[in-house]
Amino acid sequence: MIDLYFWPTPNGWKASIALEEMDLPYNTHLINIGKGDQFDPEFLKIAPNNRMPAIVDPDGPDGRPISVFESGAILMYLARKTGRFYGKTDRDRIAVEEWLMWQMGGVGPMAGQAHHFLKYAPQLDPPQDLPYAKDRYRTEVGRLYGVLDRRLAENEYVAGDFYSIADMSIWGWASLWEGQQQVLEDKPHFTRWLETVSARPGVQAGRALHAELRGDHRDKQSQSNLFKR
Repeated sequence: MIDLYFWPTPNGWKASIALEEMDLPYNTHLINIGKGDQFDPEFLKIAPNNRMPAIVDPDGPDGRPISVFESGAILMYLARKTGRFYGKTDRDRIAVEEWLMWQMGGVGPMAGQAHHFLKYAPQLDPPQDLPYAKDRYRTEVGRLYGVLDRRLAENEYVAGDFYSIADMSIWGWASLWEGQQQVLEDKPHFTRWLETVSARPGVQAGRALHAELRGDHRDKQSQSNLFKR
C-alpha cells in the first residue's frame, strides 16, 4: 500500500483523487499544516520543501521503495505507474503535461494568493486588508479561468477528449471559485467541466478524505505555521 502524507487542501486532493481514480490502495498519514506537522524532521526527509502532499511507494521503480513530493510530480509518477490518465499517444501526453504545468505555475499559486489576501490576510493581527493585492490576484484567477473556459469550448477535458491527471490537478482549486470571488455566468464551458468532474466517484472520494478537518485557520498559531515560517 502507498503511504499518503495528506491534509484536506486543494493540493492534497490532487493525490487523494489520483489514488482513488487509479484504484491504488493507500494508507493516510495526516500532516496537520495548522499545527506545523510539515516541519517535522521525519516528514522533511520525504518532503524537503515542507509541503504536503507526499507519497512513499514501497513498490517503486525496480521494485524498490521511493518517496515523491510535489503534487504534480506525484500525479505524473502515479499515471506512469498505472498507465492511466496520461493519454495514449505522445501528443496526448504533451497536452497533459502542458496543462498540468499550467496549473502548477498558474492556477495553484494565483488561486492560493487570492485565498490568502481575500480571506486570511484581513484576519491577521494586525489586519492586512490590501485592496491592491486583492484585486491583483482576483483578476489573475479570473483571467486564468477564462483561458480554461476557452480551452474547454473546444475540448471535453483540458487535455482533449479524455480525462487525465491535468483535470485532477486543476479541479481542486477551480472547485473553490466562490472563495476566489469568481463568477461562472460568463464561463459556460468551465461550468460544464466542473460539474462533469465533480460527478466522478473517484473525485468525490478523494475530496471527502478527512473533509471534516478542513478549517479556517483563524487562530494565531495556525496562521504563524502557515504564513510566517
